[in-house]
Amino acid sequence: MSFRLRTALAAGLLLVAFGAVAGEFTDSAGRIVVLPAQINRVMAAGPTAEVLVYVLAPDKLIGWAQLPRGVMSARYARIPVVGQLTGPNPTATATTVSQLHPDVIIDAGIVTPERAAFADQISQATGTPYVLLDNSFDRAATMLRTAGRVLGVADRGDDLAGSAEHAINALRGRLLIQPATERPLVYYAGGPSGLETGLPGSGAAAAIEAAGAINVAAPLGTGNRVMVTLQQLQQWNPTVIIVQDPGFYQIVQRSPAWRSLAAVRSKKVFLEPSSPFGWIDDPPGMNRLIGLYWLSQIFYPGDSQDDLRSLMQDFYDKFYGIKLTDKQIEAIAKTAGIPPSDTPHLATLPPMGEPLPNAGVNTGMPGAVNEPGRRGLLPTPLAPTTPSYNKPK
Repeated sequence: MSFRLRTALAAGLLLVAFGAVAGEFTDSAGRIVVLPAQINRVMAAGPTAEVLVYVLAPDKLIGWAQLPRGVMSARYARIPVVGQLTGPNPTATATTVSQLHPDVIIDAGIVTPERAAFADQISQATGTPYVLLDNSFDRAATMLRTAGRVLGVADRGDDLAGSAEHAINALRGRLLIQPATERPLVYYAGGPSGLETGLPGSGAAAAIEAAGAINVAAPLGTGNRVMVTLQQLQQWNPTVIIVQDPGFYQIVQRSPAWRSLAAVRSKKVFLEPSSPFGWIDDPPGMNRLIGLYWLSQIFYPGDSQDDLRSLMQDFYDKFYGIKLTDKQIEAIAKTAGIPPSDTPHLATLPPMGEPLPNAGVNTGMPGAVNEPGRRGLLPTPLAPTTPSYNKPK
C-alpha cells in the first residue's frame, strides 16, 4: 500500500472516529491528520515533543515521556511518566495510547518515511491522530507557531516564536561572521567516559554549529553520536570542551590523559546545564534556545554584552513557567562558566513586535493567563513541507 494511500485511509478512519473535527492538518511528513474539535489531552511521543508541548500548553500534557531533572514547578513535577513511543528504547506502545485516551499524539524530530509509517501505524491501531513535526533547529519558530495553533494556544506560540527567532537569527547571524581562523574548536564530551560525541546532523552538533563554532568531530562525517578515542582527541586538540555528564566533569580536570588537551590546560571545560532539560541536547528541543545564548558567550566572551543570568531567569520564566531563585541560578552557573552579574536579574529577552491591543496571552502556565502579551515577528516564507492547519469553512 502506498504512503499516500495509507495516509488517506488513516484520515478517513479518524473522521469516523471523531465525528466533529477542528480541521485537517498537514504535518511535516505531508500526512493529512484530522484533529478533534477539542484538544485537552496530549501525549508526547518522545522527550523532544514533551518539551514542545510543555512550553506551549503544560496543562494538556497527560504524561512525561521522560521525567525532567532538577528544577521543576511542583505542579508539573507531579505529572506521571507514561513512557515514549519513539527513540532507540521505546517504553510505550499502542496499548499505552489506548489506555491513556489522548486527544492527539505530538511527535517532533527528524522526518523520515519510517517515522511517518510508524505514525500511521499508531493512528490506525488506536484511532488517535498522530502529528509529526520537523524539529530541525532552523524551524523552531515555525514549529512553535504551528503547534500553538494545533493545541489552541496560538498567542502563546506566536510569543515564544518571536523569542526563538531572535535567539536563532540575530545571535547566529552575528556569530557566523567570525572568520574561520578565529572560531573555537569545540568538542562535545557525551556519556560517562566523555568519549561519546555528536557528529554534524546530531542535536548536539546543531547547537554548537549554530553558535558559530567548529565541531572537531566533523571530519568523521554526518550522523548522530559516535564513540571516539583519546588519541583522536589529542590530534584534534579542541580549545573548548562541553561536558554532558556531571560525573565526567569531575574527572576530566584531574585526569593526566585529558590534561594534555588545550581546553583542559586553559580551563575551557564547561558542564552543560541540564535542569530541567539540557541546554545543547537531551533532548534536542526548544530547550536548546537558551543554550544558544550560553554557547555564544563562552565561545566569544568579548563579543557579548548580554547578562546571561538575567536571560536565563527570563527564559525559564517565559518558556518553563519557573521563577529561578538566585541560589538556583548560581547552582546552574557555577560549572557552566557563566560570569557573575553586577545587575539585578531582570527579564531581558528582547520583546518581539508590538503589544497586542486589549488582549493577553493564554500561556497555560500558572499565573500567566491573560497577562499582556506581544505578537512574534511575521513568519518567514514557508517551505513546501511546512505543516498547515485548515479549519473548516
